[in-house]
Amino acid sequence: MLKIKEKLANNEVVRMIGVGRLMHHNFLQILGVQGGFDGVWFDHEHTGFTIEQLEISSLTTSSAGLENFVRVAPTDYALVTRCMEAGGGGVMAAQIFTADQAEQFVKWAKFAPRGNRGLNVGGRDGRFATTPAAEFCERANRDSFVAIQIETRQSVEEVDAIAAIDGVDLLFVGPADLSQSLGVTGEFFHPDCIAAVDRVSAACKKHGKSWGAVTVSPEHTEMYYEKGCRLISPTSDAKIVNAGIASLKSQYEQLFSM
Repeated sequence: MLKIKEKLANNEVVRMIGVGRLMHHNFLQILGVQGGFDGVWFDHEHTGFTIEQLEISSLTTSSAGLENFVRVAPTDYALVTRCMEAGGGGVMAAQIFTADQAEQFVKWAKFAPRGNRGLNVGGRDGRFATTPAAEFCERANRDSFVAIQIETRQSVEEVDAIAAIDGVDLLFVGPADLSQSLGVTGEFFHPDCIAAVDRVSAACKKHGKSWGAVTVSPEHTEMYYEKGCRLISPTSDAKIVNAGIASLKSQYEQLFSM
């Protein structure tokens, strides 16, 4: 995750794609060939792919010049370390409610002295038991990426404390669930949603953290960018396929009207 971390540290835009429904090596290679994106975040929360799928997909993204991290539900300590051992460049916790919950997630993702991640050098991140343990732990704690999603009313209330946590690299706004939690489902420009995003932006600025988000339109992207969002996820695998089909139908309008 060094490229993404460096770009965020330099206040540069990081462009990401969410992938879960179409987690296949050929699709990932196509994303790399097309260019323009810095990485992929794999959505384990909603799709529950296997560790073998993640191993293959992380190798593919690496070969395609893309970095990756994995979104997981913050309910399983072992899943966090398995994702990282399989080649995930980092992890992102979905459905966080409190700073205490975010702190626990960071501890799952970090080795001592910061956390309590179980030490096993036998995974891909340990170069399959060829990296000395102390070197591995130091490098993993330094280079791995930890993101916390802000997509609940309570996490917005605690966003300052969450942003202050050592080891949190990024806060990631999930606008759909955030709008749902605020009682204005799908109204991404609702004043309550904008006010929540402003609180995220202010907390990140105060504590020297970056923030990212899923965005739903060019106008939504521009608004978030102006508020300081630098890791931007404007599309997903399913949306890319739908856009391609819609474009094809538009180009061949006469054919599809026969």
